[in-house]
Amino acid sequence: MMPAPDPGGTGAGFACVLAADPLSVRAGLALMFSKAPLSLLAPDHRTTAEVVLAEVLNNIVEHAYAERQGSISVTMRRTGAGLECLVTDEGNPMPGGQLPVGKHPAQREGFPDLRLGDMQLGDLPEGGFGWYLIRRLTRDLEYSRHGQQNRLGFVVPI
Repeated sequence: MMPAPDPGGTGAGFACVLAADPLSVRAGLALMFSKAPLSLLAPDHRTTAEVVLAEVLNNIVEHAYAERQGSISVTMRRTGAGLECLVTDEGNPMPGGQLPVGKHPAQREGFPDLRLGDMQLGDLPEGGFGWYLIRRLTRDLEYSRHGQQNRLGFVVPI
């Protein structure tokens, strides 16, 4: 399910385009959370949406665009299913044309005995939490490549 923009401007939807760099993503997230529908969410749902959006946007900056410039489009709307989001970019495609598996770091090779409760923050392995979190916190997660455009759609349950 890929959400569509809210062209009627009913306040139930929001769309923006960000430059694909860390500072623009930070500013873009602040803008998104100051406007409906994100500003209207209960605190726990806002936190979930913020984690998911920050992970998605930062992954695009770091991996899809890597060493080049570009833009990221974010469209979202509140529905009965939750917060429907569509994120598009023209960066590199996902490896193999598919979303990463997103295993919990404890399930990955090389960390068979990893128990997060027994570890200090500095002992945690670098990377690998993003797609695990995105997969755990969303529903209807879909990725597709259309021409030069990556499209990632998902629902944050509310």
